[in-house]
Amino acid sequence: MKIKKAVITAAGGNQRHLPLQTLIDRDGARKSALRIIVEEAFRAGVEEIGVVVRPGDEKPYRDVAGPHAETLSFIRQDEPLGYGQAVLCAKKFVGSEPFLHLVGDHLYISSIERGCAQQLVAVAELEGCSVSAVQTTRESMLPYYGAVGGARMSGKTDVYKIETVMEKPTPTEAEQRLHVPGLRAGHYLCFFGMHALTPTVMEILERQIGADKSNKGISLSSALAELIKREQYLAMIVKGWRFDTGARYGLFIAQMALALSGKDRDEVLSQMLELLALRELSYIGI
Repeated sequence: MKIKKAVITAAGGNQRHLPLQTLIDRDGARKSALRIIVEEAFRAGVEEIGVVVRPGDEKPYRDVAGPHAETLSFIRQDEPLGYGQAVLCAKKFVGSEPFLHLVGDHLYISSIERGCAQQLVAVAELEGCSVSAVQTTRESMLPYYGAVGGARMSGKTDVYKIETVMEKPTPTEAEQRLHVPGLRAGHYLCFFGMHALTPTVMEILERQIGADKSNKGISLSSALAELIKREQYLAMIVKGWRFDTGARYGLFIAQMALALSGKDRDEVLSQMLELLALRELSYIGI
């Protein structure tokens, strides 16, 4: 399959202003977080990007998209009915095609030349199925992420056939249901905030949301748990890191990560050492 479309969700109440924040990218240029995410998607070879936003946020998002402003399609999520419903809002935009999905409150930094989304899309197109990017994560972080269990595919070092999906499991639940042979004790495969998905996911979300009587919202993880029963679904450990900009100090940590992996690394390190030296001198009264 060929992935030509991407969907970025950015309508969450605690998330919607994060993509508007300005950072210094690895190339030294000032960019909004949205522009950095959009460029991550375009680097993976997609041709069209839809951004799911709250009504009224279209203009602020377009204003910070830089040279990509006119290439983006904005998709309204009229009511805050959860992550799964936000993805489903893009059903018409996606149509019958597979798509790359990224979240608007994460930034991604690859540890190799190929971008994180590039790595993911390459595996999805090769295997012809849905693939979720994952990262080995210690159990103390389980309350923040969806997680998967499964077995490594024969002949692959970083690709797993998913057998179980859970949304923010407890350590006890993870130990019982999310076993992955070969991982260190107390570590699990948690979602990276990036998925390559077939349109089957939209069908599942539409049915689940239609059947939901609680009106509390459906998670994407619940649809992915059902996807396992419908078709092959894989996980890939991405060579890189995800940074949740909505976490405490999240934007600061993401900015430091960008700086330390970019062209101004030496300058940033020098300034950090100078700052630490000044603080040390103040402690000893000089």
